[in-house]
Amino acid sequence: MPAFSRVLRALSLSVVVAAALAMLTPAVATDGGGKSMDIFMRFHIKTPNENALKQIVQLLVKRRFKDAELLLRLVTVPQATWLTGGEAAAVAKQVREVLLQAKLQRRVPVFVLYNIPGRDCSGFSAGGAQTTAEYIAWVDAITGTIGSRDAVVILEPDALALLPSDCGQDPTGSLTVERFAQLRYAIQALKSLSNTRVYLDAGHSNWHSVGTIASRLVQAGVAESQGFYLNPSNYQPTAQQIQYGTWISKCIAFAADPSEGGWRLGHFDFCASQYFPANAEDFSTWHLSDSWYDSNMSSGSVGRTHFVIDTSRNGQAHASNSPSDPTFAVKPPGRMTLYAQPPFNQTPATIATLTAGSWCNLRGAGAGPRPTTSTGAELVDAFVWIKTAGESDGQCSSAGGGRAWDYSLYSQPGWPTNPAAQGSFDPLWGRVDPAAGAWFPEQALELAHLAAPAL
Repeated sequence: MPAFSRVLRALSLSVVVAAALAMLTPAVATDGGGKSMDIFMRFHIKTPNENALKQIVQLLVKRRFKDAELLLRLVTVPQATWLTGGEAAAVAKQVREVLLQAKLQRRVPVFVLYNIPGRDCSGFSAGGAQTTAEYIAWVDAITGTIGSRDAVVILEPDALALLPSDCGQDPTGSLTVERFAQLRYAIQALKSLSNTRVYLDAGHSNWHSVGTIASRLVQAGVAESQGFYLNPSNYQPTAQQIQYGTWISKCIAFAADPSEGGWRLGHFDFCASQYFPANAEDFSTWHLSDSWYDSNMSSGSVGRTHFVIDTSRNGQAHASNSPSDPTFAVKPPGRMTLYAQPPFNQTPATIATLTAGSWCNLRGAGAGPRPTTSTGAELVDAFVWIKTAGESDGQCSSAGGGRAWDYSLYSQPGWPTNPAAQGSFDPLWGRVDPAAGAWFPEQALELAHLAAPAL
């Protein structure tokens, strides 16, 4: 059984395979003060999720050797390490362990700092430090541990795309002001490190307009960082993220341009975006916003703010929700229109709710381009896997607002029949989804099977 032997051999070495393979790759090259990412940089391969390894063993027992091999390939792709809280000593210990692993691999770790007060607007990933002082102490513990080692920091997903003022939790505006101050402190602390590159949250192209997110980035101090990041834990296609990110970079330059009497200064609201003159849902119109920048940028003003893109789950184009995509009507999640058709026959109201929740544990998504600094785009420093592929977004259900379903129109044997149980059920997966950050076996296997390029 050659397939079985190959997978079993790989599985038995899973805790050391990353380091063993990484030692064969070129050493990391950096430019010191510039903190740029060059084409020889390789990212740290973290220890796979314990439940992922259990799933691989279960697949082997069931003689599903190809599935086991695909899943093993998925979990040994370089992926970011999330730092989500805890006491200063505990997070310092976690960082120290990852730095040691990365050193043995001769690779660069990617850390996601995710502990800002008011995190996720009290949503699926609610939590974070209780006070600014607590957050500062936590950040200081991390920076003190990283020191002069090479590292990439993805600073606080959703911190700018989900400001306290966005979720009705900041009537006076004071929490939003504090949020900007917290981010600026973290940037200053991290930029003081000689070989740490820090990137700020900019959401993704199916969310805020270019001008809105560009303004927030500037207020948070993006000029003091290496740039921003896009598509964290989301599914938007790479090509559109490159285009969107380039517009953000140009908008930042546009609104800082003092030429021609300074008519552009501070006017992020003038910037073209995915919403105008382009149509966000029709990628064939996006050239209109390209043309706007060509016409309105002064001769000496160009976008210089760089960015990285999370490609962990954007391998399938139909995850874009765009009606211009040929699979829009027949594959999930493309506007969820599949579920309006037989045998599901869900109502327009249900489809609208499903569409609004299309960020949450999507069906039909696949892993995307592998992490690399060779992106082919001048402003894109790297493709990285920020989200751990195979970990749940949360309990996507009608109770959580991410799903809706009329069980009188479609149900299956074993599905819940009482409203309370139906409220926590995810009909798209036919189960109750794991909590945010927990391993999601069915989704993990689908991401591996539908990966593009293939695993």
